[in-house]
Formats: sequence, structure tokens, C-alpha cells
Amino acid sequence: MSYESYRAWRDQPISLPPMISVVVPAYNESERILPTIGAFGAHISEQGLPWELIVSDDGSTDGTAELLEDLGLANLRVIRAPHNQGKGAAVRRGVMAARGRLILFADADNSTPVEQLGRLVAAIDAGNDVAIGSRAADGASEANRSILRRTMSGGIRFLARRTLSLGVKDTQCGFKLLRAEVAREVFEKTTIDGFSFDLEVLFLATKAGYRIVEVPVEWIDAPGSKVNVKKEAQRFLRDLAIIRGNDLRGRYDHPVAA
Repeated sequence: MSYESYRAWRDQPISLPPMISVVVPAYNESERILPTIGAFGAHISEQGLPWELIVSDDGSTDGTAELLEDLGLANLRVIRAPHNQGKGAAVRRGVMAARGRLILFADADNSTPVEQLGRLVAAIDAGNDVAIGSRAADGASEANRSILRRTMSGGIRFLARRTLSLGVKDTQCGFKLLRAEVAREVFEKTTIDGFSFDLEVLFLATKAGYRIVEVPVEWIDAPGSKVNVKKEAQRFLRDLAIIRGNDLRGRYDHPVAA
């Protein structure tokens, strides 16, 4: 049953508007992305819902985009950027191109296994507008995460809550599901193109009064991560200041992103 469902998704363009659009940002992921595509394809196809996969390639130079296009998957779209602009910019492009009623953005390394998607869908069906995978919520689990990353993440979470008055413990887990209309409204106003874009997305969703819920997930620190913890922590602090400044200047009152 699983293979038959996957084969239909692989070979036949869906005839109905997708229920779920999955957006995966990718930059030089040729060595890691194929298992992720396979995992997503097998699991989501088995649910029996029309869905599409969008890989937003952020100017890869290792053949990631070509590799994906050569797969010939009927319901996979590869969106290319002419040069590297940042994870936030890649996700924004994917979200604005998505056609699904729900939009999930997920990391290319499948560090939050796609099998966790059902928990987020259930949270949306329960009346929430944004469901975020959380490594800090009760019942979550982490594997292979270094002490340095755990310590830095704890500090980042504290600063985000205090500085932006967010009621979210884990802003940076790369596994978030949004209602499509919410996603478009929020991403039209985002300004941050880099790693901390999640922080701005959640701030804007909170500011707009949308219902956000954290869902405990399993998370595995996949080998080959490109995240430089110290540099990203510095950028995170910078982006906190940018978000506060944007808000004080009223820049979020109108769409600002193309």
C-alpha cells in the first residue's frame, strides 16, 4: 500500500489542489537530501492526501538542483535562486509558491523525522493556526546533540522569550506547519533572510494574534550539519535587535518582502 501510494505520487501529477505543501530549503545538500525526499515521499503519500513537495534551492553549487530535477518526480517542484541568499529567503520563496491548504517547512536533513507530521496536523485540526515542532516541550526528545548546542539553545530561547515576549520555548526547530493564509500573511512581512527567520515568523504570527502551539517532537542531530553555533548565536542576537527595531518603526504594518 505504501509503495503503491508513493508510485502514484511519483508518476502522476495530482488532480486536486494539495492539502499539504512541504517546503524544504536546500543549499549544497546533494549528499543528504535524497534520503529525506524518499522519507517524505513514502510517509506522506501513505496518508492518502494530495500533497506537493517544493525544494527551494538557495543557489547550490554542488548540483543539488540538477540532482532533484533528474529524479523526474511528478509532484516535486524545484525553485532555484541565482545565488545564495539565506535559509529564510529560501523558505519564503517556497512558501509564496505553495498551493496547499497547509504549509510545512522542514529541514533537508530530516532531523525531525517526517513521521512527526501527524502530530502537527492534529494540532491544526484542533483549531490552532501555527503548529511548531518543539525540542523543549514536555514529551520531546533529542539525540546526538552536543552540550555546547544545548547550552547555547537554552540561552537563545530565554532571550527570545524576554526580548520579544514570545510564549514559545523553542523558536528554532526546523519543523513548522501553518495554515496557508497565515503563512502568506506572515512571510509577506518578513525581512530576515538568514538562519533566525523562524524568530521573525513567530513574532509576526504572535503580533497578529494567531494561535500558536508547540508540539513535542523527536529530534536527531543529523551528521553533516552546516550550522556554526557561535556564528549563528551572534547573528541571532543581531536579528533580535533588527526585529525589535522593525517593530518600533512600524515596518511590519505593511508587506515589505517581494
